[in-house]
Amino acid sequence: MHLLLSGIVGSVAYGLAGPDSDVDRIGVFAAPTVAFHGLHPPRESVVTTDPDVTLHECAKYARLALSGNPTATELMWLPEECYETRTGFGERLIGIRAAFLSAPRVRDAYLGYASQQFRKLTARDSSVGGRRRSAKHARHLARLLHQGRVLYATGVLEIRLADPEWFRAFGERVAGGALAEAEELVAAAERDFARIRTPLPERPDEETVERWLLDVRAAHLP
Repeated sequence: MHLLLSGIVGSVAYGLAGPDSDVDRIGVFAAPTVAFHGLHPPRESVVTTDPDVTLHECAKYARLALSGNPTATELMWLPEECYETRTGFGERLIGIRAAFLSAPRVRDAYLGYASQQFRKLTARDSSVGGRRRSAKHARHLARLLHQGRVLYATGVLEIRLADPEWFRAFGERVAGGALAEAEELVAAAERDFARIRTPLPERPDEETVERWLLDVRAAHLP
């Protein structure tokens, strides 16, 4: 495994981390090219929970980012201090990050993941742990909708939130029973996506992504 790019994502990167927050990491690696020709191809992802680390093989990572997956996408837009590994290919990946973007996939991915958080809110329980989880789901719902709208409107993904306290307060309100506020936030985001004139293209630039991936494969072929 050759790690190409890795960094700290999640609440720490967003500016939403509290004293008990986990430190989440994500990275992209290249498996030896010859390994794909054997009986047992390399694993596409390596995930650990202690510590919380998710590593994707570069082809899988490219597919996730092309689909608009928010967690995969944010690795290419992190604040400088959040990066822990940056190789030459990692720098190139950051340099072509706009090639992964497309209007329909950004809209569908961010609205879709926010809707998942809303469904989790409707299934919450009333225990202390349940309230804490509800606040977390509500914060992530609001964060996804905000980031998605900014990305859709500007072509730039905002990772470090300008006003993290608003998101914390929103989470506490929703966890305290203001579920209608979360529902209205989703509805407002849907209206915004419908009216915004986005600079994003209809399709991602797969040719640029493919060129990067083939260069990675060539570099890891003995």
